[in-house]
Formats: sequence, C-alpha cells, structure tokens
Amino acid sequence: QLQLVESGGGLVQPGGSLRLSCVASGSTLDYYAIGWFRQAPGKEREGVSCISGSGTRLEYADSVKGRFTISRDNAKNTVYLQMNSLKPEDTAVYYCAAVYRRNPWSTTINKGEYEYWGQGTQVTVSS
Repeated sequence: QLQLVESGGGLVQPGGSLRLSCVASGSTLDYYAIGWFRQAPGKEREGVSCISGSGTRLEYADSVKGRFTISRDNAKNTVYLQMNSLKPEDTAVYYCAAVYRRNPWSTTINKGEYEYWGQGTQVTVSS
C-alpha cells in the first residue's frame, strides 16, 4: 500500500517561496504519476500541478504557471513543489496524490483519477 507524506508548508509573506516535499513509502514511485492539489477554506480541491513517472511530462494550472515548479527524484521516492512569488490566494492545504500509470510518460491533473493521497500540509501566505 502506497503511503504519501507531505512536508514543507508554513507561513510566508507575499512574494516569498516555499518548497513542498512528498515522500512515498510502501512502493517505488517509478510507475506513479504524482499530482499536487490544494484546497482553500470553502472551496473545492483543485489541481495545481502533476508530473509523469518518468518526470518528462509536466502540467500546471494557469494560476501557478511561471511561479511553481514540480520535480521528482525517484531514487529518493520524493516529489517536490517549488513555489515562488507566493500570493495570498495561494493559501490552502496542499496535498500530494499518486495514481499508477503503466505508461511512464502519462500523467493527469484530474483529481478523480488519483488513488492515494497524503494528509496535507498548510501553506499560508500573509503579511
């Protein structure tokens, strides 16, 4: 059973940066697409970014393009989300999720397709 644990959240001022980590256990991540999602109070969970098992295909929500970067280190079973130029509207609980993909170049930002979820990490952007 794949388990995911996020870390790296916190309080940051507007314009600041954070790097989130998602560490997996119970299986290697080579054939799992990984997505980052976020949920603000009173809002639906939304896709932020996703990456294929090979790390070659990346997708971003329009709201974070140019500011966030997703990456992965399969040797460490870890996926990262580097968040720069943070805005107050980025405040949310951030979750990583995984879905098995036999094709290592496949990924999806559709949250309904993801099978495994972490517990989330809070990101607060405020002055």
